Amino acid sequence: MKKYFFYLSMALMAFVFASCGMGGNHTSSGRPYELLVVVDPGVWERAAGRALHDVLDSEMPGLPQPESSFRIMYTSSKDYNSTLKLVRNIIIVDIKDTFTKGSFKFAKDVYASPQLILTIQAPNEEEFEKFVTENKQVIIDFFTRAEMNRQIISLEKKHNNYISARVDSLFGADIWIPSELANYKTGKDFFWASTNKGAADQNFVIYSYPYTDKDTFTKEYFVHKRDSFMKANIPGFKEGVYMSTDSLRTSVRPIRVHDKYALEARGLWRMEGDFMGGPFVSHSRVDEKNHRVVVAEVFVYSPEKMKRNLLRQVEASLYTLKLPGEVKESQIPLGETREAEKTKK
Repeated sequence: MKKYFFYLSMALMAFVFASCGMGGNHTSSGRPYELLVVVDPGVWERAAGRALHDVLDSEMPGLPQPESSFRIMYTSSKDYNSTLKLVRNIIIVDIKDTFTKGSFKFAKDVYASPQLILTIQAPNEEEFEKFVTENKQVIIDFFTRAEMNRQIISLEKKHNNYISARVDSLFGADIWIPSELANYKTGKDFFWASTNKGAADQNFVIYSYPYTDKDTFTKEYFVHKRDSFMKANIPGFKEGVYMSTDSLRTSVRPIRVHDKYALEARGLWRMEGDFMGGPFVSHSRVDEKNHRVVVAEVFVYSPEKMKRNLLRQVEASLYTLKLPGEVKESQIPLGETREAEKTKK
C-alpha cells in the first residue's frame, strides 16, 4: 500500500503563519479566485515570471471550455501601496542570493480580512522557475482551498436548513448547501436539489449504495454507478432522454475529506438525446457505520457562460458533508496537498 504526501511544510518548503499589521481593521478587496502578484517587472517578463504566470493561468480541469484557474494581476514592489495590500489573495516573489533553496511561507489576514499572502522565495531566477514549476499543483490547491474555505464560512452562516434536514432524514448525514438550491426531488437512496434557474443552474445530488471492496473506488465503477443513478432519477423533458457521464472527459483522484479517504471525480455530464450538458464534481466516501458508499456531487448548467466560479461555489459544499459518526471540520487544510492511500477494507 502506497501513500503519497506533499506537505508545504516538508523538505521543499516551509510555511510560516503570521497575523499582524492592519489585520482586523479592513475588509479585503477583490473577487473570488483573483490574485495579485508582487514582482519586479523584469523578473515577471523573464522565464521565472512566465513560469509563475503559466501556473496561475493554467486551465481549471473538468470544464467544457478553457477557463483559467485564477484571474491574475501584477504590480511592482514600489507600487505595492496601501490599496493593493488589501487584495484578498497576494503572491510575493522574493528572490535573493541569501536563500539556499526554493521555499514558501504564508501569512494570514496581515492587512485585511479575509486575506492570504503567499511568499515564494528562491536564491535566483533559475531556482525560482524550477521550484514554481515543480510545485504547480501545490500553489493552485493552496489558493483554491482558501477560496473554498471562505465559501464554507459563508455556508455555515447561511445555508438551506430544509435541504440539510432532508439529507439527514434520508442518509443520516449533514451538509451545507447554498440556500438558493430550494427545488428538490427524492428517489431510492437518492436526493437532488437545484436552483432551477435555467441559464445558470446549480445542482446538488447525493446517493448511496453498498460498499463491497477497494475496487469500488475506480473510475470505471464510479461512472457505472453514476450513470445508473442519473438515468433512473434525472430524466430529460421527453422520453428516452436522460443524464449520462462523458467517461473520456472524466478524471478521478484520491483526496482527504475530514482526514479520511475520498475519491474525487470531475468531468462532464450530458443529456443523452438532447444538447444539454456541463461540468460536475463529486466525492465518493465510505460510510463505515452503515457499510455503504455515499456519493455527493454538484453540477451546473450554464450554456454559453463561464462556469468556473459557478461550479466552485457549490463544490465547497462537498467538503461540509459529515457522514454518521464523523466530526465535521469547518475548514479544508491549507498547508498540505495529500493524496490518500488506496483503501483496503
